[in-house]
Amino acid sequence: MRLACKKVFFRDYVFYVWENVYEPSEDSFLFAENLTVRKGDFVLDVGTGCGILGVIAAKEASMVVAVDINPYAVRCAKENAELNGVIDKMFFVRGDLFSPFRMDGRFDLILFNAPYLPVEFSERVSWIEHAWAGGENGRRVIDRFIREAPRHLGRGGRIFLMQSTLAGVEETLEGFAREGLKTSVVARRNLPFFETLVLMKAER
Repeated sequence: MRLACKKVFFRDYVFYVWENVYEPSEDSFLFAENLTVRKGDFVLDVGTGCGILGVIAAKEASMVVAVDINPYAVRCAKENAELNGVIDKMFFVRGDLFSPFRMDGRFDLILFNAPYLPVEFSERVSWIEHAWAGGENGRRVIDRFIREAPRHLGRGGRIFLMQSTLAGVEETLEGFAREGLKTSVVARRNLPFFETLVLMKAER
């Protein structure tokens, strides 16, 4: 039985957003507007939330694996995949970043709208707070993602990561570079109060 939810639209897609699941916002839409998926890509959507990026990616991908630490998000994303007609091209897993996957997993494309807000994090945060609480400097999850993601990226693979300037964009670009990845900024969007959303790409 579906929990209380809102309905969100993006282009021809419709998404139900359950209670306890992150509602797509400016960062989600900026990501979706600039998402490029090659036909046949094997895609990993990390922190899938309501599934907006994974569902959109599934149009061209051969398969999308959607993972989230939030059990409500996993169930919500699965419903949205069915609603948008891509359930046969998606697989859903509950887990923390790459923890459900073997070390030799190889994806063509990894997507992550990271929790980047400088908000103190504790193990007692609510499920939905996992979507935005980035720790004291906003990099608690981002730095771990940068270290782990390349091990799951195939030859010629790409990573798209969304974060805010509040969490140090240059540190992210430098982190990917240390892992041997070529980095670039795909899109930016200025927000009030001196904050900018930045979508980055890292590739082999």
